[in-house]
Amino acid sequence: MLFWIAIGAGIATFGIHNIHERTGITEGGVIGMMLFIHHWSGLPAGWITPVLDVSCYLLALRFLGTRFIKVSILSTFCVSTFYNLWELFPYLLPDLSDYPLAAAVFGGIFVGIGVGLIVRQGGSSGGDDALALSISKVTHWRLSRCYLFTDLVVLGLSISYIPIIHIVFSVVTVTLSSFLIDLVMMYGRDSQKKIINTSRSEQEC
Repeated sequence: MLFWIAIGAGIATFGIHNIHERTGITEGGVIGMMLFIHHWSGLPAGWITPVLDVSCYLLALRFLGTRFIKVSILSTFCVSTFYNLWELFPYLLPDLSDYPLAAAVFGGIFVGIGVGLIVRQGGSSGGDDALALSISKVTHWRLSRCYLFTDLVVLGLSISYIPIIHIVFSVVTVTLSSFLIDLVMMYGRDSQKKIINTSRSEQEC
């Protein structure tokens, strides 16, 4: 389990650092909501992000159980470690700032596959995953639909301060990453069933 979580964390953070960070591809989910709140309220980003993440994990604790939280602590540590690792090196991919569509596609591929591997093992890379998995558990929607729903809500709000053309490319990357996360999850349904069964057992106790 740890091996695949580490591989997923490495792939996702590689794409975020070398593509999204350089090209300004706007994030959906918790990061996008943090940027939205920070822009309009002026509150420090360092305060907003933990509040949003903790809120998502509390929701996940209710619907997904303690095992999910334990695995998520491990996977979040791996994500943080790999992101710090990539920052020690110069950028390892060409700058795609002049090719935003390519940046959106390749960034979505890295994030989709990387996060998919993490979620497949029963964990999460952040509050985004915890929220999407909780929504999927409650509504029985496909996971890709849950990711897309939360991302599009945030991107819709972001139109209030971000140029529409940037939002368009962000929609491309979150749509692709949502599809790939779901695709990777199709080969790891046993992990998802473990989460659901664990939460059911805890509710019965």
